[in-house]
Amino acid sequence: MNHVYKNLEVTGTSPISSDEAVRIAIAKASRTVRNMDWFQVMDTRGVMAADKIAHWQVTVKIGFRLED
Repeated sequence: MNHVYKNLEVTGTSPISSDEAVRIAIAKASRTVRNMDWFQVMDTRGVMAADKIAHWQVTVKIGFRLED
């Protein structure tokens, strides 16, 4: 069977880690988007406070299959 995909780009944030920021972004998108099959990390940024990492921001592209 052939599939057609659409891409969605979202940014998740976390004070703990970049991995958690990705998980948060995917979890939030999954509330309203069906048939998500893959993700790709597009950009990783951080916010610093007192010379330490205070917050991670990770932008991911999520691919989901369009329904027939």
